[in-house]
Amino acid sequence: MNPSSRAPERASPARERETTEAIEGLFRRQSGQLVAMVTRYLGAQHLQLAEDVVQDALIRAMETWPFTGVPEDPTAWVLHTARRRALDHLRRRSRWTLKQEQLAAEIDAGLGVAVSQLTPDIDEVITDSQLRMMLVCCHPALAADVQVALILKVLCGFGTAEIASAFFTTETAIGKRLSRARQLLREVHASMEFPAPEDFSPRLATVRQALYLLFNEGYKASRGRSLLREEFCAEAIRLGELLAQAFPTDTSTRALLALMCLNAARLPARTDATGGILILDKQDRSVWDRARLSRGFEHLAASAVGSDVTLYHLEAGIAACHGLAASAEETDWSKILALYNELVARDSSPVVQLNRAVALARVHGASAGLRALHEILDQSALQEYPFFHAVAGQLWMEAGDAENASRALARATELAILPAEKALLGQRLSLSSKRSKPK
Repeated sequence: MNPSSRAPERASPARERETTEAIEGLFRRQSGQLVAMVTRYLGAQHLQLAEDVVQDALIRAMETWPFTGVPEDPTAWVLHTARRRALDHLRRRSRWTLKQEQLAAEIDAGLGVAVSQLTPDIDEVITDSQLRMMLVCCHPALAADVQVALILKVLCGFGTAEIASAFFTTETAIGKRLSRARQLLREVHASMEFPAPEDFSPRLATVRQALYLLFNEGYKASRGRSLLREEFCAEAIRLGELLAQAFPTDTSTRALLALMCLNAARLPARTDATGGILILDKQDRSVWDRARLSRGFEHLAASAVGSDVTLYHLEAGIAACHGLAASAEETDWSKILALYNELVARDSSPVVQLNRAVALARVHGASAGLRALHEILDQSALQEYPFFHAVAGQLWMEAGDAENASRALARATELAILPAEKALLGQRLSLSSKRSKPK
């Protein structure tokens, strides 16, 4: 047998682990960055092509790196491969025209420059590309919910199932929204250039909403085996910092960053060694991330400049109350309730009203909390929300009604998706059931 015809030997287990970690890192942390860079040179009308070629390049890496090893510069390798895939695709298209030939030459030159710039300055190139991509996704031709979905998909790496969960809708509906969004960007010839200053404000509002949803998905995952997806929280904060650097006088972005940093500081204490949930009262506050707390308070102070008070300011204020408390017993629940009262006055969504009921119970007792639950407007929207029934169950227990507590906790356990949530609710249900048994 000719030795040259042999299949290449697969890498050692150690190299395979290195390869897997490198590719997972690219998928989790850099796929959105790479799509933004490629789209910058292809043009926003070719967003779907940019997503496809980056995906193809990552798959190619998965196929070859176990044999060849991880390149010295994985980002450059993926970008170079994506560049070739993009040009191959354009050249395969039927009815090739002179205009397309010129476009291909421009794309080749642009992506060639991008590859050549993969030096210590690459962070600046990526940052600029991502800022442009965020603003493109918020093009005024797109509906607000579609803009957010597009950011979550393109820049944040969300799957359609995760986006559907964030919007309380179906994967099919999200797929249609994303497809229509790409089509609209082609039709309006969306530019990768920065919009006019007067167009910044509405686009930034949508970007902030997308980052808020991204962080929330990381803070409490909507599906999967784990409660936390810390990489999502980190990515939301990273992109928020990019916005704050680009728009330093935007106090709303600073307020959002304060909220995310203050909540992210608690991540190390949110689960035990087995992945079980540790509620706020049970957390070891000594392991909270002090650097993130400090950064959160810096952003909160910066957000206070001027007279604007947004929902992010109010939520950040609530997070700050928890961050300032040395123990659960020292939490200023009266201040938190006051902030929730103002929050409900601005946003009367059922979930905000539910959170206010929890704060009300801490200040005025379980009976007051139960009354607040009963008075929630559009309570029907919460009937499939496990946290609503979990709160009701906890308050019924505190009020001494074990039978109603068991009923509510059983429903919460039934609706819970994450294993850690089911386990915690199951423990509470077992305790409630024991209390309700006649002696």
